[in-house]
Amino acid sequence: MAIKVKAVRGMRDLLPQKKAVFRFVEDQVRSIVSQYGYLEVGLPVIESTQLFSRLVGEGTDIVEKEMYTFADRNGDSLTLRPEGTAGLVRLANENGLIFNQVQRFWYAGPMFRYERPQKGRYRQFDQIGVECLGMDGPDIDAEILLMSARIWEALGIEDNVTLELNSLGDVSSRQRYQVALIGYLNDYRSELDEDSLRRLSSNPLRILDSKVPDTQRLLAGAPELPEFLDEDSRQHFGRLCEILDQAGLQYRINPRIVRGLDYYNRTVFEWVTDTLGSQGTVCGGGRYDGLVEQLGGKPASSVGFAMGLDRLVLMVEESRPKAGSVDIYMVSVGNQERTKALVLAERIRRELGLITLVHAGSGRLKAQMKKADMSGARAALIIGEQELACDQVTVRLLRVEGSQERVKEEQLVDYLRGIFDRE
Repeated sequence: MAIKVKAVRGMRDLLPQKKAVFRFVEDQVRSIVSQYGYLEVGLPVIESTQLFSRLVGEGTDIVEKEMYTFADRNGDSLTLRPEGTAGLVRLANENGLIFNQVQRFWYAGPMFRYERPQKGRYRQFDQIGVECLGMDGPDIDAEILLMSARIWEALGIEDNVTLELNSLGDVSSRQRYQVALIGYLNDYRSELDEDSLRRLSSNPLRILDSKVPDTQRLLAGAPELPEFLDEDSRQHFGRLCEILDQAGLQYRINPRIVRGLDYYNRTVFEWVTDTLGSQGTVCGGGRYDGLVEQLGGKPASSVGFAMGLDRLVLMVEESRPKAGSVDIYMVSVGNQERTKALVLAERIRRELGLITLVHAGSGRLKAQMKKADMSGARAALIIGEQELACDQVTVRLLRVEGSQERVKEEQLVDYLRGIFDRE
């Protein structure tokens, strides 16, 4: 008996139309980041579990609840990567790319987290990351923010995203703030949700990111992190805001942004939207100046961001024309005619670069024309007995009523070029 096998829950297939939008988004990102001198690298999908538990943080949701971890045949603990920054830092450190050097890298590919699947969030999801290693000033923070704004313009979604900024300060700043936050929230323990109670002892700053309305109400009266910043972090953040102001990039300071990973310090940011419901963050990042040192490398200030392609695709696909649509559909009746259609299709693809489908197999003219119309093609090229005898092709514009003309084969390419250039 045949067994029907379905995709694993939380994973998803990408059908041609959807995959084409993914490719469009990635192509736009590749074009923009290359203008800033960022080079693409490839990262393994599987890393040592220790990489993430050490760098991402034992108390984070990712490490505690969301990682796909398993033992290989040697008994080593391995993990499907839940994010890219830790792997990128390992790559740079392991290959000697950091000490006394500035590196600008970007990467793309699937990540894996065991989360409840919902719109725009899957257990396998595609992400693009952009990272700069070896620069400590606010100018590089500004550069990656300006770069990300350029990406939204290229995708046509700049009016639907808003930049939110915060500073986490240094380690001592966060420790002082953490003490104050715990002291405040301890007075409301009975009103906190279950996750917030757990985080109160393991990772209290993550409570600021709670989506529970009652918890958000309690946080309205909580101390705010900017009050506890060290002087260097204040100056760094102030200078960043000055640069963004001069560059004309609008932003909103949000003292509740902490990000979900332990390695961030100083600048953190999120690009948010209200077009995706609860999944409002489409890009996030910040500084992680201590991460390289945690892996045994020389200290190297670093900053970067990651964007989820699944959410970006949801935003851009409505405004994009159907990708992968057919330009020309070749219709022919008879063996010699079908051979001629194949030969002409090759010429059209080579010389004009048009997407050209050739009807495969036999079929009546009427049935083939119906398939041509259903394909979405803008033109049907018809080769019948009369056309073959006269070295002609009938060109029928499928989206223009009554538009049909016979064209000499030798003039066909120029004729089609004129048609498609006008469109």
